[in-house]
Amino acid sequence: MYTARIALSRHVGLATAAFRREVGRCSSIKHDRTPQTQWTTTTTRSQRRSIASQPLPPPKEEEKSPLDPSISGPKSKSKRPFYIRIPVAVALTFLAFSAGFTMTGAPAIESLKDVANPPTDAETLELYTPPSDELAAIESQIFTHPLTLSLLNDPTYIPSRPHLKIPAGLRAQNLTGGTLLGEDKIAVPPLQFTTADGSRFVSLQYLGPALCGHPGIVHGGLLATLLDEGLARCCFPALPNKVGVTASLKLDYKAPCMAGQIVVLVAETTKVEGRKAWVKGRLETLKGGEEWRENGERMGGVVLTEAEALFIEPRQAATMRRVVN
Repeated sequence: MYTARIALSRHVGLATAAFRREVGRCSSIKHDRTPQTQWTTTTTRSQRRSIASQPLPPPKEEEKSPLDPSISGPKSKSKRPFYIRIPVAVALTFLAFSAGFTMTGAPAIESLKDVANPPTDAETLELYTPPSDELAAIESQIFTHPLTLSLLNDPTYIPSRPHLKIPAGLRAQNLTGGTLLGEDKIAVPPLQFTTADGSRFVSLQYLGPALCGHPGIVHGGLLATLLDEGLARCCFPALPNKVGVTASLKLDYKAPCMAGQIVVLVAETTKVEGRKAWVKGRLETLKGGEEWRENGERMGGVVLTEAEALFIEPRQAATMRRVVN
């Protein structure tokens, strides 16, 4: 009996000790957590008070797509009716096209006007003004020579400078009237004399040193060009439509043509049959005024090149475009 009582008290003591340990543990946990919980609570309350004291931001508007028809932006102008927009667009397009065409085609329009209304033969004699003293001396030498004076006083001949009938904008596209014309080349526009019936022709031109093949000697191709053009101008008035093309050209070079002198081209139409015309001519040197008789007859200029040519008027000559008549 005594032994059982001792065992029971021992068991109760052990249980009591275990219970106290558990209670102590719980007390320590509660003791440790209470300050943290209180600090946290205090901090949270202070934050809430500071946040509450701040002004509230304006509520954000709900983002909407630019394509959303509910967006109330600035009112756009109502579109004009279709039947008004089309004529306006056509009118603006026409105005823009007209302005661009006018600005681009203005030089061509001026050239076309000049082609349609070329200067007369008499007017071409007054169109050229020598730009330098050297060219002025050459011009004076041509116009004061007894040959020129005799031809100017002969009513059979019609004096002119046909290359000056070419509009200034088109001269760069003409060989003898643009490319070969200038200082040290064909120095001044050639002075030419034609007849109304196309029977005879005379021209005077100065050939400069820039036209040489060999040094100091004018290129034979240039002499052929001058004869081809001169013989054609001689016979054109005799053709039905006053124009033709070269069918054949035969040349005989007789003497070298020295550069830096005035040469004379003399031509004569020998035969005309319908649309065909045969012409012969020559290039020769121009003798000084003292070597001419009073009646203007030539006294032995040196023949440089002789030529014979056949010119044929094209069938469509009546509708051919012409720059120089």
